[in-house]
Amino acid sequence: MNPSPASVRLRAPGEPRVLGVLGGMGPLATARFYDAVVRATPAGHDQGHIPTVIWSDPRIPDRTAAILAGGPSPVPAMVDGARKLETAGAEILAIPCNTAHAFLPELRASTRLVWIDMVGETLDLVARSGAERVGVLGTRGTRAAALYDAAASRRGLRVMYPSDCDQSRLIDEAIGLVKSGRRLSLAEDRVASAASRLHRGGADVLVAACTELPLVLGPASLLTTVVDSLECLASACVRACLTYVAGGDSDRDDEEVASAIL
Repeated sequence: MNPSPASVRLRAPGEPRVLGVLGGMGPLATARFYDAVVRATPAGHDQGHIPTVIWSDPRIPDRTAAILAGGPSPVPAMVDGARKLETAGAEILAIPCNTAHAFLPELRASTRLVWIDMVGETLDLVARSGAERVGVLGTRGTRAAALYDAAASRRGLRVMYPSDCDQSRLIDEAIGLVKSGRRLSLAEDRVASAASRLHRGGADVLVAACTELPLVLGPASLLTTVVDSLECLASACVRACLTYVAGGDSDRDDEEVASAIL
């Protein structure tokens, strides 16, 4: 693959990298992610913020359906979105959707740009907290793809999930309610029940491993520490975009980005 215009462009001293957001999975989570990026950026004026390109395409096929039932693959649409972001000048790419990270290897192979791993960033924060047992609240697709299992094991963490009944009756229903914008108070009750049971079952910390769930995680946060994967991704993107060198040494750039997001 030939170098993209973004990867060979000379960067002025002090100039942040351009963030590209592959969104629409879902739209509300994409909007909340950009808000989180703005809040995480140490800027005292407009010009101090990170230049950002957002491609939000809600037409991307359902990720969980692709994983569980062999539904239409979301990869072609996601690759198309990633290339649009690359053409628009993005240098650091992020997907504010946990389940979509099951397809991250294909996305990384589609461009020369740096992709920030939401799952890894989230579990790095959990590991630094000293927690050992992590309760994961997310979609069935995230669970079936074992996105958190292998990454947690590498960090010496043990992953816990809601029971199959709680996943179906509480978490899946809550996610559906949030995506539809209906009865958020009911979704809040559902998530609080599942979170409470995980906490009583021994979880030291809970991870909101679906970017819609923090919208209805109010009462659950009173039980134990809740780590928001979307906030972790936003913080990592800010660190990566604000790590810069004077000039266009892209190999050195990549090394500095890698160290910045560890």
